[in-house]
Amino acid sequence: MSSELEVPFINEIHEEEEEASDWDLLIAFNELRHREKIQGSKKVAQTWRMKERMKTVSVALVLCLNVGVDPPDVVKTSPCARLECWIDPLSSQKALEAIGANLQKQYERWQPRARYKQSLDPTVDEVKKLCSSLRRNAKEERVLFHYNGHGVPKPTVNGEIWVFNKSYTQYIPLSVYDLQTWMGSPSIYVYDCSNAGIIIELFRQFSQQRESELESGLNGSTPRFGSPTPAVSSVRNCIQLAACGVSELLPMNPELPADLFTSCLTTPIRIALKWYVLQNTGRLVPNITLDLVDKVPGQLNDRRTMLGELNWIFTAITDTIAWNTLPRELFQKLFRQDLLVASLFRNFLLAERIMRSYNCTPMSSPRLPPTYQHPMWQAWDLALDICLRQLPTLLEDENAQFHHSPFFTEQLTAFQVWLSYGSEKRNPPEQLPIVLQVLLSQVHRLRALDLLGRFLDLGPWAVSLALSVGIFPYVLKLLQSSARELRPLLVFIWAKILSVDSSCQTDLVKDNGHKYFLSVLADPYMPAEHRTMAAFVLAMIVNDYKNGQDAALQGNVIATCLEQLSDPSPSLRQWLALCLGKVWSNFDNARWCGVRDRAHEKLSVLLNDPSPEVRASVVFALGTFISVTDRSDQANNIDLGVGMMLASVGNDGSPLVRKEVVVALSSLVQQFESQFTNVVVQWMEEEKQKEKSATVTGEVPGGWNLVSGTTALQSSNSTANMGASFSSSDSYSGESTTVRRTYSSSTLAGTTFSSVYMTVWKVLVQLAMGPHREVADMAKQIVNTLKLKASLSARPTHVIQNPKTCYSAPSSPSNTAPIHGTPPQNHFPEDHSTPGSQMRRDYSSPHLSGKVNSYTSPHGRGKKLLSERNSSSLIHEEKEEEPKSLKSTSVTTEFFDWSCRHFAQPLMRLSEEQDPESSSHHRREFRFLRNNNVRQEAREEQIRAGFNRLDVEVFVNKNQGIPSVIKFHPYEGHVAVADKDGICFWDWEQGTKINYIYNENLKNTKISAMDFINPHDESLLLCGTDDGSVRIWRNYLSEGYDGKELVTAFQAISDLIPTVRRAGLVLDWEQESGMLLASGDVRIIRIWDSQRETKVQDIPTGAESCVTSLASDSFGRSLLIAGCGDGSVRLFDRRLAPSECRVMTLREHNRWVVKVHLQKGSEGKIVSASNAGDVRFWDPRFTESVRTLNLTQGITALEIHKHADVLACGSPNQFIGVYNTSGDNLSTIKYHEGFLGQRIGAASCLAFHPYKVKLAAGSTDSFISVYSTPVKRS
Repeated sequence: MSSELEVPFINEIHEEEEEASDWDLLIAFNELRHREKIQGSKKVAQTWRMKERMKTVSVALVLCLNVGVDPPDVVKTSPCARLECWIDPLSSQKALEAIGANLQKQYERWQPRARYKQSLDPTVDEVKKLCSSLRRNAKEERVLFHYNGHGVPKPTVNGEIWVFNKSYTQYIPLSVYDLQTWMGSPSIYVYDCSNAGIIIELFRQFSQQRESELESGLNGSTPRFGSPTPAVSSVRNCIQLAACGVSELLPMNPELPADLFTSCLTTPIRIALKWYVLQNTGRLVPNITLDLVDKVPGQLNDRRTMLGELNWIFTAITDTIAWNTLPRELFQKLFRQDLLVASLFRNFLLAERIMRSYNCTPMSSPRLPPTYQHPMWQAWDLALDICLRQLPTLLEDENAQFHHSPFFTEQLTAFQVWLSYGSEKRNPPEQLPIVLQVLLSQVHRLRALDLLGRFLDLGPWAVSLALSVGIFPYVLKLLQSSARELRPLLVFIWAKILSVDSSCQTDLVKDNGHKYFLSVLADPYMPAEHRTMAAFVLAMIVNDYKNGQDAALQGNVIATCLEQLSDPSPSLRQWLALCLGKVWSNFDNARWCGVRDRAHEKLSVLLNDPSPEVRASVVFALGTFISVTDRSDQANNIDLGVGMMLASVGNDGSPLVRKEVVVALSSLVQQFESQFTNVVVQWMEEEKQKEKSATVTGEVPGGWNLVSGTTALQSSNSTANMGASFSSSDSYSGESTTVRRTYSSSTLAGTTFSSVYMTVWKVLVQLAMGPHREVADMAKQIVNTLKLKASLSARPTHVIQNPKTCYSAPSSPSNTAPIHGTPPQNHFPEDHSTPGSQMRRDYSSPHLSGKVNSYTSPHGRGKKLLSERNSSSLIHEEKEEEPKSLKSTSVTTEFFDWSCRHFAQPLMRLSEEQDPESSSHHRREFRFLRNNNVRQEAREEQIRAGFNRLDVEVFVNKNQGIPSVIKFHPYEGHVAVADKDGICFWDWEQGTKINYIYNENLKNTKISAMDFINPHDESLLLCGTDDGSVRIWRNYLSEGYDGKELVTAFQAISDLIPTVRRAGLVLDWEQESGMLLASGDVRIIRIWDSQRETKVQDIPTGAESCVTSLASDSFGRSLLIAGCGDGSVRLFDRRLAPSECRVMTLREHNRWVVKVHLQKGSEGKIVSASNAGDVRFWDPRFTESVRTLNLTQGITALEIHKHADVLACGSPNQFIGVYNTSGDNLSTIKYHEGFLGQRIGAASCLAFHPYKVKLAAGSTDSFISVYSTPVKRS
């Protein structure tokens, strides 16, 4: 009956406490900085920007009409097409001059500033003189040659066109070869005559012939008529437009003009209207005649009128057809390089459509694909329908209102539809050139900018497409607009453009565009998101661009940025700092402006920012704040003050920040290289003296070593926190409080290590010894170079306290940091040790390997930086060589470029993790369902565990090394087993080895703590080593040495105290809160926030011994329990101040506490066990235990199941005892299973599965086993 009552109660506890839904659980170390490499986007060469813009500056209008005389080889119909430039040649005596003048006016509509020259019915000499003169005046610009040959014979198969003799009695041939010579390059030719296509073909042949002649040195020949020969490249830069094919005649329809091709090229709207009426469309638009279309009201350049709107729509449609049909490079050349050429080719598309309906095929060089059947022509026809339908009413009634075409609205809607499904894999949106056309229209501008922004947000490919279509000058011009509603859209668009093509900075500065973004940034009513983009744009404007820095400085950018550093938005704070860093980078004017505004002091406040990206940005800005050229005393004092600020963050939890610290300090070291060299010499001498004086003489009962000599407590780790470590006199006296970071020059007075140079040097040494390989490698470049210079110094001397050679920091509140404690050790590991010499990695500089650095244990045993033999031989060998300058060993990161990548990626779209339709979301959903099933299935086991045997060996195998820590994955069927140097992963269900990874910890260190982070989702592996460092790995199951990825690494605790029996690093990971509790051979418990990647709190233990075990309640009770080496169990309330947070000390154990555990639930008891074999249960409200179990003496390991009534302890006498919490012995495991099962080894580590009732055991004989309750028979 009682068991029936217990089951619902246990289930209720499970649902209430354990089931913090997987969806609600924090996913730690999952930011972009953890998931991707810190590097910028690959720079793609942008082809949208024309290498050189061209202008058609001269136009030759050559008309061979011979009015009244038909050419002999053309039989004209009657009636026949007669109009030339919309003038009847037979209408007057001076028709030829009128036609020439009209043609010039038609061209001037497209290029009003060109120099026009008419040649009416010319001779060969007149043409030569005209062309040579225009080329001479045009120089390198383009010349246009328009040829109307309606009054002369067709071009010949020999490549000749016809002109006249002086008396107009003969037709004289003019060779295209000669014409090429006179026209030179670049040129454009328009041939309006029958059989015009033959000229294009022969022009190409002549060009090839000319090239071959030039390439063969002209073979002694000279061109005809004694004219100079153009260069080889020139003939390739010629454009030709021909009215018809090789054997085609021009249309003779009397309803059309005779120069139909010219009309299409120069008066496209007029001819399009006439042609539209001539087609069989009268039924759609009745009552429209040819005469009526000549009366269409309005001006071509006024979009508000019917004629202007038709011209606007025509431009948009032809641009769209060209962009969607032509290769990008050809589109750029023909439609974006030259205004006149672009207009002629847009109109050429119309000419192809109209003339093909009369069996003529216009030709061009370069050749264009057919476009006359493009679907966009239907949109043009519809626009004509809508406009012409209103024409009779508008002409009859002056007060009638013109209704604008819905063309642009409909096209924007089509573009919007494309955006709903748009991606790089789909064809580009056809409407992009139309969006460009409407940007300058007040009616459609806002919607067009919004859609354009959404398109650019699809990725860098979309930005490149938009730039290739010609969007740049339009959005540049829009920066002159004062409309506030455009600000968010324009800032977003420019952020996208500059993230892909930073060269646009020159255009922005040239057009004063930077002022627009300065005003946006200074606008307090603008959302932080848009001010962030403005800061990014300004950072890109000043990035490595002196003119941009000048312009921004004059725009008061420094004061604007500094005013907003306290904004709640982390992104804005990040980009304000980056913008400042770029403004004063290598620019003393901006730097001194920053000094006047106390910029470095204001930035230093953000060194404690919750966001690692902000902290890294501030370090970046302070690093570039260090002066490069100015070496005045004031500049030196400021630089050294900045150096002290940077030194205070040398132990930051984020490698992102520490990398920037190394880079920033490297610039400081470069400026004061000789002073740093002297400091290193002094430091090396003092290290030698300390090694001789510091020896272990005994051990106190609490477990600490007694150390003789001047330093009572030697730092056991070189990565000690210089900004917040303890001084030698008070570092561990009583219940010490957390050392505060101070900035007072008084802390520098009177101590040997008070020099700024020494502080910075020690920080660099810490970083070089750090657990993150990339950070350490960067720091080692600087450290090894300085050590080499120091070791090669002829007479090592102490730093002379002279203002001219050694600048101490001024007494500004923000210029110095405290210096406490002993200097870090001077040994840099040769490798992150891995079994097998083939896996060793050398972390020292190549020129120092084996000579300067003798890398040994970081724990003070047998340390020697430079033996006399090594140093003397090194100096002897290399005294002729000059050590490498620090300027040649510059270290850099791509943090700025990586930050810029954010703006190149989609910002409006949901991330894959947030998108409920994404594959990653489906995978996560599957994992959470699996997790729930695992928990549900384990519940019956948990209920039965308190009275069931637990001795069925379901897995056994020999591990690679002696197991030190063992952990079950909560939801997957593998177990992680840590040995000294690495972690082996075993599939305990299948009995197979999955993978082995090296932790890359330093030599003479070992793994002492391990856990799974985010086990409910994509798991990470947390590894802590006994030097206080933590490494977190991803892809740890991937085979191969390079399969794993280091997510992050940091020094969880520092200043470890040397002991005979060491606890190493003790960790407790709280998945619910994302907090990591760290302690061990120290007298504090340090709490790290995984989201901020910073130390949140240091809780003094008040114990005279190390911390051996940690437990916490992550469900809100704020209770923290620490078991200590002296047998005490200490309870802390994290909500209280550090000096008050220890609320209780339980002292019933007399020996080393093996395990502390906090049971789940509001009534959960504290369980503790010592290696004397006593297990005690405590009520947190009382100091006396409520129950005691006396198990076997000398237990080596003890583990308690989180959810089941079972605990296990390992004995040195080679057995494992399994008990329930009442003390009943459920099982005693002594032998491996099998007929001849051997005796198990002494247990080195134990672990229960978090949910299933499974016990994993590792023993000193390297065997690992998994034990289960008896399998339930069905």
